[in-house]
Amino acid sequence: MPPSAVELRHVIKRFGRLTAVDDLDLVVPTGLCFGLLGPNGAGKSTTMRLLTGQAVADEGEVCVLGEPMPAASKLVRSRSGMVPQADDLDDELTVGENLAVWARIYGLSTSERGEAVGRGLALARLSDRADTPTRELSGGMRRRLLIARGLIHRPELLLLDEPTVGLDPQVRQGLWGQITRVRDDGATVVITTHYIEEAERLCDRVAIMHRGRVIAEGPPFQLITDTVGREVIEVVGGSQAVADVAAQAEGMGALTRDTGMGIAVLGAEHISGDLAVAGRRRPATLEDVFVVLTGEELT
Repeated sequence: MPPSAVELRHVIKRFGRLTAVDDLDLVVPTGLCFGLLGPNGAGKSTTMRLLTGQAVADEGEVCVLGEPMPAASKLVRSRSGMVPQADDLDDELTVGENLAVWARIYGLSTSERGEAVGRGLALARLSDRADTPTRELSGGMRRRLLIARGLIHRPELLLLDEPTVGLDPQVRQGLWGQITRVRDDGATVVITTHYIEEAERLCDRVAIMHRGRVIAEGPPFQLITDTVGREVIEVVGGSQAVADVAAQAEGMGALTRDTGMGIAVLGAEHISGDLAVAGRRRPATLEDVFVVLTGEELT
């Protein structure tokens, strides 16, 4: 059986008095799209930096592709690709030149670089813009190019830190297709995100992070059904209406959560009577799971 793509055992990372990663245990099997889901400050980006050797754990063990980190950082970087949250493309270069530079950085031979750049341009759907200055690309094009750059050397592991942050929904969905194709081609993908739909659509497994720890892990649908059920009834109204719904739900043994504008009754597939038609019925989500487990909103 091949080793896991990523293993973290009792990892702690502090920045002064702040503990960004707190006794973190995490195993990512090979060949999956694995999501780290949580709000800003949950420890997701710090975890990514630990996997690339950009940060060093204060305690615990970090292994990537079967190699110890940070001792094997150079080897691991040659076998993995990183797509950062910040756009660090070189605007002084053309689209093709950006890819060619990274093909050289990743150690591809001169004979390999031309084919790799062509493959990257096709993956990013930018073959007709190879000679376009990068500064002229739209936001969505730039993100596609960043992903293609991280894949220029055909890595075994692709790490994406909030890859679609700030993009409109249509562009985001286009990038989801690009990421899915990478996984389907055999690479392991680890993605950090705070977008619920992104995690549910892309990821084979997710780990929900909160205050530097994993508080739940599993396939998205299983996490949802095991924690909050399949359906939710949302009721919008004043304080008295919310109190009435809460009392009815409590009498039935159903979990509820505050939605800001009303109340959500979880496990609605088991609710009957007046409460069953009291509000809007919708599928349960990973956000419901997060709120139930932490008492906080996933923002």
